[in-house]
Amino acid sequence: MDHPPLALPPQFAYMLRPMNDALYSSEILRLAAEIPHIGRLDRADGSARRVSRLCGSAVEVDVRLDDDRIAEIGLEVKACALGQASASVLGANAIGASIEDIREARDALAAMLKGAPAPEGRFAGLAALQSARDYPARHASIRLAFEAAAEACDNALTTAPTATATG
Repeated sequence: MDHPPLALPPQFAYMLRPMNDALYSSEILRLAAEIPHIGRLDRADGSARRVSRLCGSAVEVDVRLDDDRIAEIGLEVKACALGQASASVLGANAIGASIEDIREARDALAAMLKGAPAPEGRFAGLAALQSARDYPARHASIRLAFEAAAEACDNALTTAPTATATG
């Protein structure tokens, strides 16, 4: 019994393309394996958890601020290699970043995934994720860490310090 070729609406055509080695490059895998600041902070000024409804990836971010800059960050990451790589770039560069730096990086990452140039400066390492542009189903996982970090910073501005460590 012959079946007609699978036809998908244009917005899902990427699903028929094989994921190539460029998507999971050695740089992506290196970043995913070396996420700094893993673990929750004992005392955080702000925290946020973001979950991708599509794939179930989850990232929790705790921040302690000194004025409007991140003094400490804690990351709990349960995501695919792409989400882990994004969290790694965040963790490696967040200390000393202003709240506005985090918001700008979040927005620049989202724009990059839609075709804009990669961010420059502190979060230039996000360029490693440009290969995921053609895989929109992966974008939510890639954005999680920066979205959670921006939300944690916003929460820090509106809440008192809280104990967040478990165990």
